[in-house]
Amino acid sequence: MMQWIDIDGSQGEGGGQILRTSLSLSMITGKPVRFNAIRAGRAKPGLMRQHLTAVLAAQEICNAQVVGAQLGSTELSFIPGKVRPGDYLFDLGGAGSCSLVLQTLLPALWLADGKSTIKLRGGTHNPMAPSVTFLQQVWLPLMAKMGAIATLRLIRYGFYPAGGGEVEVQVEPVNQWQTLNLMARGQVTAMSAYALTANIPDAVAVRELKVVNQRLGWHENLLYHQEVSPVAGSGNALLLQMNFEHLSEVVCTIGTRGKSAEKVAIEACAEMQAYLDSMAVVGEHLADQLLLPMALAGAGSFSTHKVTAHLSTNMGVIGQFVNVAMKICPQDSLFYIQIG
Repeated sequence: MMQWIDIDGSQGEGGGQILRTSLSLSMITGKPVRFNAIRAGRAKPGLMRQHLTAVLAAQEICNAQVVGAQLGSTELSFIPGKVRPGDYLFDLGGAGSCSLVLQTLLPALWLADGKSTIKLRGGTHNPMAPSVTFLQQVWLPLMAKMGAIATLRLIRYGFYPAGGGEVEVQVEPVNQWQTLNLMARGQVTAMSAYALTANIPDAVAVRELKVVNQRLGWHENLLYHQEVSPVAGSGNALLLQMNFEHLSEVVCTIGTRGKSAEKVAIEACAEMQAYLDSMAVVGEHLADQLLLPMALAGAGSFSTHKVTAHLSTNMGVIGQFVNVAMKICPQDSLFYIQIG
């Protein structure tokens, strides 16, 4: 008799990460999963386009049996087959996040028995999602340290709300997961700020970078304006990057209609300064994204300065699929996450 894993989509933060983590682990473990109350914690519950694309993409790479894969659906059943390496193309339509779909598929494809190529079309720099730059500069280098290799190429930028971006990822199968323990950042090795603009006045970038100079004290030779072309529509993103000996951190804020250039930059600077002041090794967004690969490796650890709803919810979901100990240990003003 089939042993289903039942996932309550309203648990914890009640968002799309519950769906994505569960799909990844269903493909990896071969365990069928039933969802109810999908994204119940959101203003528009149910499957939005990028979530539906993640479901259909997961279905394709493992030949899954799926019921309920429609826009707006709050219930879904997913019976995985064997993950198949290959060449895949998925179009999210509009500005749906390429990064979030990639983070659903990559853990499964890393455990396939051959190389894969994924092309994704959609948003590359979105509000409320990790940017493609974040994956390139922060997440994937740490995955490589764990033995999971994926080379991401940004072919075309896709800004919110028009989207139209394109990325290509070459995926190598994992030979052996390596344990990663991130207990120190190490010394600063580089820093930079990039104001990306597409079909908007140059003055926007100038104003954003001026705020970075004033707020963080970064010298002008660390500040860059990059005009992006060709793109669908128009767009703006401010990227702050700091490289340390053992990892990097990237903060990305998106310019949107009615939001001043100064506000975009102030938000980015505040987030980076909070990370620097905390002395935590891992930023709050990266923290929940390290849990699944560390659980697959069977062990790992890091410090972070904030236990977000995403982090605690992701721990709960992973625990339904994988029998691995996960602990949050508060100490002083930090939280130490221990896996295994």
